[in-house]
Parts: sequence; structure tokens; C-alpha cells
Amino acid sequence: MSSHSHQNLHSKLTTGGLLVTLGIIYGDIGTSPLYVMKAILGIHAISRDIVLGGISCIFWTLTLQTTLKYVLITLSADNHGEGGIFALFALVKRTKIKWLIVPAIIGGSALLADGIITPPISVSSAVEGLRIFKPDINTIPIVIGILIALFTIQQFGTKLVGKFFAPMMLIWFTMLGVLGAIQIFSDLSVFAAVNPYYAYELLQIHPEGFFVLGAVFLCTTGAEALYSDMGHCGRKNIRVSWIFVKIMLLLNYFGQGAYLINHEGKTLAELGGKAGNPFYLIMADWFQPIGIVIATLAAVIASQALISGSFTLINEAMRLNFWPKVKIKYPTDLKGQLYIPSINWLLLLGCIGIVLYFEESSNMEHAYGLAIVLCMIMTTILLNFYLIMKRVKLYFIIPLITIYLVIEFSFLYANIVKFFHGGFVTLIIASGLIGIMATWFLAKQISKNYTKIVKIEDYKKVLAELSVDLSIPKYATHLVYMTNSQRSDEIEEKVMYSILQKRPKRADLYWFVHVNILSEPYKKEYRVTEIIKDDIYRIDFYLGFREPTKINLMFKQVIKEMVDRGEVDITSRYESLSKNNIIGDFKFVLSEKFLSNDSDLTFFEKVVMNTYFTMKKFSLSEEKGFGLDSSSVKIEQFPLVLHAPEKIEMRRIDKSCE
Repeated sequence: MSSHSHQNLHSKLTTGGLLVTLGIIYGDIGTSPLYVMKAILGIHAISRDIVLGGISCIFWTLTLQTTLKYVLITLSADNHGEGGIFALFALVKRTKIKWLIVPAIIGGSALLADGIITPPISVSSAVEGLRIFKPDINTIPIVIGILIALFTIQQFGTKLVGKFFAPMMLIWFTMLGVLGAIQIFSDLSVFAAVNPYYAYELLQIHPEGFFVLGAVFLCTTGAEALYSDMGHCGRKNIRVSWIFVKIMLLLNYFGQGAYLINHEGKTLAELGGKAGNPFYLIMADWFQPIGIVIATLAAVIASQALISGSFTLINEAMRLNFWPKVKIKYPTDLKGQLYIPSINWLLLLGCIGIVLYFEESSNMEHAYGLAIVLCMIMTTILLNFYLIMKRVKLYFIIPLITIYLVIEFSFLYANIVKFFHGGFVTLIIASGLIGIMATWFLAKQISKNYTKIVKIEDYKKVLAELSVDLSIPKYATHLVYMTNSQRSDEIEEKVMYSILQKRPKRADLYWFVHVNILSEPYKKEYRVTEIIKDDIYRIDFYLGFREPTKINLMFKQVIKEMVDRGEVDITSRYESLSKNNIIGDFKFVLSEKFLSNDSDLTFFEKVVMNTYFTMKKFSLSEEKGFGLDSSSVKIEQFPLVLHAPEKIEMRRIDKSCE
């Protein structure tokens, strides 16, 4: 998709676009009425003040956090139409502030950790509605069965399922609004909750005091995912559809509140036994089975959105050098639709582990929210630098960022209490992911710092002579080296060592290929530099951070275009083949580094590099990462020498001395 059509996507507002937005964007935030009020009340008796305070907190959280921060402000920080914490980092990277990588890695890891707990909590909350009919039913096998089915269909792509998502979510949100409206008419006094005083009062009178905010926070957890999925639907579609979604959500929350006020003094368990969930209690008895089915389908759709988001996130992390190269499949021709098998099965294992460990959705609520509030704080930090970069006035930035940091740190403090009740699970997962991303990034930096670069100018003469030296057997007609050197007049010393010394490699043409990953999502451009006519060429590819790196196909296309323009002759130089216009052979040489025994490392570097090389064993090989045909690739091992001792003191002993 070109940058131009991406802009179109953002300026276009269509009925189809609005429907797709409902299906993709709001799954997580849309299923929150399943568990938020239940989490706020817990086991305590229902009191009018607590209910009004809870609804007031939800109203103002959805208004300040979701509507103002995400839908209005953060969606403006788009990277050529793409959103999410890594797309935002790719934008602010231009400020050259190095430590901004820290919030990017923490935020990305926290969002992925959230992707492991959202499917179990959404599906469990929905399935537990079955207890209305069979109080002792064991929901764990049903939840695990649904999750296995959901992760298994990922490999076929969501094109088919996507057509079903949008109408299903439209039904879901309409159901939320209608159920809530029916209850509101029984007690209109619930609208008093719009007064923020009730929210303030809740923090004073709730048995759990300030920490009740941890439960309130669950109503906005999907806001971060909403920003991540911006590229699929476009900003305008999200902003307009959010009006409908927010009204339906608030109607349902206010409806739950009206019902609860009418049952003051009782506990949820007294009202509905094991299935004492205000969401199901506000339904008429005859509608409950239908409600459970619709809620379960909506929960599956919510999970789907997060799984797709996780794939996109890992893909971006790989391009930004935060994640080992892993296999990516493109199951459909839809832009941005990808499938990463390793992540898919890891997520499934994580989800099953969460279900088995916590068993009930009410236990999962403790683990939920802690990771995502961290992600929101990191987005706020990056957003601050984005606004500075956009030259927004400081008198606007300072109060805005301060307000959001205060809100989010309050949520973080309220969520800290969840740490010992299960919050540690998501933090352990997030820490593991932070470890992987930080190690991979640092190892790449360390090896870059110790890569020697030389000027091609110094080797022009010898390469031109080698090319026609018949005393050396020909290695290939076209010899292609992948290079990390940013400048077209420079090359790594190891490349020259490979051509001239390792085993002299005579070729008719030498090609140096470099891949630049850009800080915008979709772009495919290349530049050709002629170093010696008909002898040495360099090709630079400029690819967006969401583009697949299919170097084999791209390289062939560039050569074809150069031949068509008459810039290069690629027919074989062997006389018999040349007569018959046979194209010469191409050989790619890739260097694989290993840690040299001569390296003199600090303890920290040793840990980073050893972990990196261990992770590399499980990641995709260089040739597969570049999309090269393995039959035409030669892998050469090169020692990576860090801090080599400059000079070893030795004394020669002559025979006469003996």
C-alpha cells in the first residue's frame, strides 16, 4: 500500500470502514462490561454511594483516558497512517534521544504480556455465564477448548472470520445499549454519577479505598490496542465509530448501576449465586442463553484483535532490531495481515497457563491491568517527545502530560496491590520480553561498534585486477554480499577479507547490497551506485518497517530493470554460454558471526553476547530472514573479536642461547 493510499484511508469515512472498525478495534474495550462492575463490587454489599462512585469513575476514565488521550490526541501521532507504541517510537527516534528506546521496549513488552491475559479473562467471563443454569459447571475445559480453536484458525488468516466480526460486534454493542437503557428507565437517578464528586467520594468510602481504581482501570485497558490497530481502519473511522461505542458502553454501565441501586444491601452472590455478575443479572431470564452466546462470540473477537495486534507488534520489533528474526507468513492478500507461527503457539501456551493457574475470571482480574498501565505510561512519555517534535506550545504540553502522568501513576499505584494476587504473573512475562528485546538490541549495538569499516576506493584496483585474473578459478559470475555499511563508499573489512584472502573469489561482477529499514511503515525504494562500470555495483534498498524483506525477489527485479535500461550486461562471460545469451549465475555470500576466543569482554558484555548467540540458534537463519534461495547462498563463519589485546609481549630465543 502506498503512502498516498494510506492517507486516503485516514481521510475517508465510509459505512464499510465504520463497520470494519467495530469488528477490529473495539474488541478489548467493548467486552469490559463483562467484568468491570463485578470487580468494583467484589464480595462487598451493594451500596448506592459505591455504585454511583464506580459508575462516575468509569465515566470519567472513558472520557479522559480513552476519548481525550487516545481517540483525540494519540491517534494524531500516526506514522504514515500506522499507530502503536513502536510506530510512535519510530517517529520520535528522529529526535536522536537515545534513552527513548527504554519506554519503547517496556511499553511493547507490556502490551504483549497483556495479549496473553486478555483472551483468557474475556472468554472466561463470558463462559462463566453458564453457571446461571448449572452452578457447579467446570468452565476451564470449555475456555481452553475455545482458546485452542481460536489460535488454530490464525494460520488461515482472518479474512473469512473478519466478514463475520463486524456484524457480530454491531449486534454486541447494540445489545449492550438496549440492556442498559431498559434498566436506566427503572431509576434515572443513576445519571447523578456524571458528577465527578461521586468518583472522589468512592475513594473515601470503598472498603478497599484508593485501590478500587485498579478495578475501575479495567474499563480502559483496550485503549492501547485501539491505537495499535489504527493502520487497519484509519483515524476518521475510529473517531466516528467511538461515539457510538462509547454511548453503548455507558448505557450498559449506567444500566448495571441502576439495577444494583435497586438491590442495595445485597451482595452479588446473593443476587446470582456463583454467576453473580451484574452484566448477566440485568438480562431477562429468557434472554440469558442468547446473551451468553453473544458475549462468548464478542470475547473471541476481542481476543482475535489482540492476537493480530501481537503479530504486528513482533513484526515491527524485528524490523527495529528488538526481536530475533522469526518466520512470518502472509495467509491472505490483505495489507498488514500476517501470521507468526512461533508467537501464535507461545501465546496459546501462555493463555492456557493463565487459565489453569487462575481458574476463575475474578482471579484473573488481579493480574490484569498492571502490565497495560505500564504501557500507557510509556506511551505518554513518547507522546510528550512527539508533541515537542511537532513544536506544540509548552504551555499546552506541560499541563496535558502532567495530568496524564498523574492519572496513570494513580492507576499504577492502585494496581500495585494486585501484584501479590496475580499481578506478578504479567510482570514476569513482561520482564522476560523486556529481557529478550533489550539483549537483542544491545548485542546488535555491541557487534556494530566492533565491526571494522574500510573505504572501497582502496580496493578498487585489486578487485578490478582479480576480476580478470585467469590464474584463479572463477567462483561465480555474479558475487553478492549483504553489507551493513550505511555509506555507499564504505564496506566491512570482513567482506574484503572474504573476497581477497579467505579464498580469493574471482567473479565477473561484484554486488554489495544494503537494506535500510525506514521509520515509516510502507515504502519500497532502491538506489544503485556504480563503483566500477561492469565490475562493482552497490544497491541500497529503503524499506518501511512493516514491509517484508524479500531480497531475492527484489534483487532480481532491480537487475532486470538495470538490464532493460542498458546499465549492466548480465549474460554469462563464458564464451559458449555468452553466444547463446545465457544469464550468468548469482551467488550470495553471508557472514555468520561467532564470538572469538580472543575477545576480552566485560562481565556485562559476556552475558549479553552469550545470551544473544543462544537466542540466535532458535531464530531464523540469515538467508531465510533475507528471503534468499538457499541453493545460491554460501555462509561464511567470521569471528567477532571484542577488545582484542593490542599486543602480546613475547621474547624470542635463538638457538645459540640454549
